[in-house]
Amino acid sequence: MRRHDRNFALTGAGVSTESGIPDFRSPGTGLWTKYDPIQTASLSALKRDPAAFYNINLSRWTVFSGAEPNDAHRALARLEELGYLVGVITQNIDGLHQRAGSKRVWEIHGHLRTCHCMSCEQSYPFSYLVEQFEKGQNPPLCGICRGILRPDVVLFEDRMSEDFFKATRALSGCQLLLVVGSSLQVYPAAGLPQFARRVVIINREPTPWDEQAELVIHNSAGQVFRDLMAELGEPLTGQ
Repeated sequence: MRRHDRNFALTGAGVSTESGIPDFRSPGTGLWTKYDPIQTASLSALKRDPAAFYNINLSRWTVFSGAEPNDAHRALARLEELGYLVGVITQNIDGLHQRAGSKRVWEIHGHLRTCHCMSCEQSYPFSYLVEQFEKGQNPPLCGICRGILRPDVVLFEDRMSEDFFKATRALSGCQLLLVVGSSLQVYPAAGLPQFARRVVIINREPTPWDEQAELVIHNSAGQVFRDLMAELGEPLTGQ
């Protein structure tokens, strides 16, 4: 990281587990070990039975609003501030990188700040959708045309967000990519390491990219980043 100035981070669900947000593929605890994502979190699932879609998914999304950034989020924000990172490309929709202070964040799977009507495209704050659901309106509906609302996240079967295409362009000339908490199993996000000259993987479980990586650390992201910041002479506050 000291040698190069075109360094990026690519983060997945594993970076947020220490904030109390479950990941998707850890054996026994991962969300997709309990639910088939195509049946529960896809565009076709939303269209087929929108009420069931919200019954399954909305409770886990609303958990995000009470989560706080952990040391990995704070370290990545600090590394950007110090000039070690250009920015963070994230598969997460929880917004914790921004809350930790990261300025350049590409949210390639969207976010939970807003939603929109599937019929007339009218945009609303995500809280508008949640309020409707909590009042018993399931599925939540547009206040203009009564079409079904959907969150501005990338569901299975959706096209990728504009941030994904911006991220691939930003990675041009990337010298080092830190892959943090991602299983690198979901494409096209899993193909992003190919744009980096060197790849470092920090993930509890093995990934398909481990053999091609410069360095692989199977440990919690928080612990690794506490050690990294200490090594760089920039220990995290309260460490």
